[in-house]
Amino acid sequence: MKNYELVLHRVEAELAAGRLRIGERLPGERVLAEQLGISRPSVREAVRVLEAMGVVRTATGSGPEAGAVIVAEPVSPLTAVLRLHLATNHLPMADVVQTRILLESWAAREAAGRQAAAGELKLAEDLLDQMDTEGLSPEEFHLLDAEFHVALSGLAGNVLIAAVMASLRSAIHGYVLAAVPNLPDWEATAVGLRAEHRAILKAIRAGEQGAAADLVTAHIQNFYEAAALAPFGRGQGRTAEADDDRGADDEVQ
Repeated sequence: MKNYELVLHRVEAELAAGRLRIGERLPGERVLAEQLGISRPSVREAVRVLEAMGVVRTATGSGPEAGAVIVAEPVSPLTAVLRLHLATNHLPMADVVQTRILLESWAAREAAGRQAAAGELKLAEDLLDQMDTEGLSPEEFHLLDAEFHVALSGLAGNVLIAAVMASLRSAIHGYVLAAVPNLPDWEATAVGLRAEHRAILKAIRAGEQGAAADLVTAHIQNFYEAAALAPFGRGQGRTAEADDDRGADDEVQ
C-alpha cells in the first residue's frame, strides 16, 4: 500500500465511524504524518487526491475555512472520470445509452410514483419552455435537453442517481450533438423531441409510472435510431412491464 493510501483509509474510517463529519477539518499535515508514520509530502499527496475526489476542499490561511475541510461534492469528480474514460473510447456508446435507459426509465417511474409537487416540476417545465425558443441552435437545444434529463432524474429523490446523471450530462450532450449531422431533418426532429419531453413530464405529473418509464425508453431509443447510431437491438432497454405486456399480447394471439 502506498503511503498516501494510508491517509485515504484513515479518512474513510473516521467518516464511517462518525468521528469526521461534513464541515469539519482534517488534522494538520504534521499530525497525520506523525500518526501514520509517513512523510508530510505523502499527506499532501493524499489531500490532493481527496480534493480531486470531491471529499475535501482546501484553503490556505489560518481562518475557520483554512486547511482541508470535509465536503460532499461527488458530481465534479464523477464527471471528470466519465469524460476521461469516454475520451479513451473505453466506454462503448451502446453501454452509455443502455445505462441512460436503465437510470432514466427507473427515475421516471419513481418520480411518477412520488407524485412530485408542482414546485419540484418547475425546473423541468422551465427547461421545456426554453427549448421552445425560436432560433435555438442544435448545441443550445441539446444543452437544455441534457439539463432536462438531469432534472427528471432528480425528481426520483435518489441522490446517487441524480449525481450519476449530472455527471453524465456533458457526455450526453457531446455524443447527442455529434449525432445531429446524421439526422435527415433537424427541425422536424426538434419538434418531435419537444413533444416527447412534454409527454414524459405529463405522465410523471399524472403519476402514470409505466407510461413515464416507457416514454423515456422510447424517447432515448428513437433518437439514436433516427441518427443512425442504433447501438443495440430494439428489444434491449425495454422495461420489464413492457415485456410482460408483450408476452400477454402474444398469448392472446
